[in-house]
Amino acid sequence: MSKNIFRYAFLLFAVSCFFMACSNRKHGISLASSEDQVAKKMLQGVWLNEDEDNPAFRVVGDTIFYPDSTSQPVYFQIFKDTLVLHSSNTAKYLIVKQAPHLFIFKNQNGDIVKCVKTTDRSYLAFFGESRPVALNQNKLIKRDSVVIYGNEHYHWYIQVNPTTYKVAKQTYNDNGVEVDNVYFDNIIHLSLFRGGTQVFSRDFRKNDFKRQVPSSVLSQSILSDIIYTETNTAGFHFCANVCVPDSPTSYQITIIIGFNGKMSLTV
Repeated sequence: MSKNIFRYAFLLFAVSCFFMACSNRKHGISLASSEDQVAKKMLQGVWLNEDEDNPAFRVVGDTIFYPDSTSQPVYFQIFKDTLVLHSSNTAKYLIVKQAPHLFIFKNQNGDIVKCVKTTDRSYLAFFGESRPVALNQNKLIKRDSVVIYGNEHYHWYIQVNPTTYKVAKQTYNDNGVEVDNVYFDNIIHLSLFRGGTQVFSRDFRKNDFKRQVPSSVLSQSILSDIIYTETNTAGFHFCANVCVPDSPTSYQITIIIGFNGKMSLTV
């Protein structure tokens, strides 16, 4: 009887360990690796690029701040010899050497980056309290025109409305570290009238083009603009520009509004 009890207890213990391990893996926790709080504390302060003597980053608590006005602050962790940045993507950097006033790591390209800590408080001015600036046109755009086709007079109207919807684009700073730049997306209204009769009216968002634009590109893109191009037997043609800001990557989607008000999309 005692052997059965022992076997039952052992089995219960094994099952408990299994579920604990599964739970830890689910939440990204490794029992063999915990965050290095000493290294994290050592990283606090303002760091300069060793060769150029210009500010590289500032660490306050568990957040890294950058001196430029477009890069978003990022939550970070240190595990053994690895610096982990949690932005839109999780990026890992090998720590080559760390001391109270020296931090050397490898960037995304494998280049060695050397930073030294400064006690000169004048460098704090590079890390103001203002939030990073979101890059976009941030202005209302209205345009319209009259088109005569056949014996009918048509009037199209487009309005580009800036929003507060944030789009994060991954890029690299001067040290080769991945950072997030934030942009604001647009909602664009398109209307078409035949005389005084409304033929078509709709607000377009970038997700309206998810079948035409790969999801990996769409997540970093904004709906930049919609412009009128031509009218033919198929209807009124407009070009929607879905683009990654400050990048040559863009998709031109043709919006065709038929004379019956039906819409079709082609790349």
